[in-house]
This record gives sequence, structure tokens and C-alpha cells, in this order.
Amino acid sequence: MWTIDDRIVHELNTTVPTASFAGKIDASQTCKQLYESLMAAHASRDRVIKNCIAQTSAVVKNLREEREKNLDDLTLLKQLRKEQTKLKWMQSELNVEEVVNDRSWKVQNNVGVWKEVAGKLN
Repeated sequence: MWTIDDRIVHELNTTVPTASFAGKIDASQTCKQLYESLMAAHASRDRVIKNCIAQTSAVVKNLREEREKNLDDLTLLKQLRKEQTKLKWMQSELNVEEVVNDRSWKVQNNVGVWKEVAGKLN
């Protein structure tokens, strides 16, 4: 899921040309493509995680309602606890996603060309 983020330094190193290749590669175009790719990956992961949270929240809500009707049903309690644990894990994944995104943006912002290209995209 985080392939592009895990390789951000490598991606930037191969995207931003050295002085000897500066005339042969359109750095602003390749930076723009990397930026767009990263934005799409972040948006996609965020959307998937939030969708999973919404679905699991609905399951937890339904199980809570069932549990209120059947207080003695231990199987139902076990299933509710399992879904609650899953929901907490997904919510923590959203926090992890934020950390990964922040790390990627910090690496990108250390590249002067990147700042220029990112400014043109906004």
C-alpha cells in the first residue's frame, strides 16, 4: 500500500536530474507526475480506510443493538468485541496513514524543484 511512500527518496533522486542530465529531462514534468502519483495514492488509501471504518462501524452498531436484546449471548459478545477491535485497528491505520503522508511531504519539500512544481500545481 505504501510502495510509493516507502520509495519516495529513491523516486525523487531518479526524478530530479543531475546537472549533466538537466537539459535532457523535463524535471518539472517528471516532478509533476510524481506529485500526482503520490496524491492519488494518498487519496486512494485514505478513501479505502475510511470506507472500511464506515462499514465496520455499522457492523459494530448492529451488534451492539443485538447485544442489548440478548445480554446472555456470549457468541454475540465475542463477535462484538472482535469487530470493535477491528474498528480500533482501522482507526489507528488512519493515524499511521497521516504519519506516512507527512513523512513523504517532508522529504519532497526538501527538494527545491519540487517546491516550484508543487506551487504551480496548486
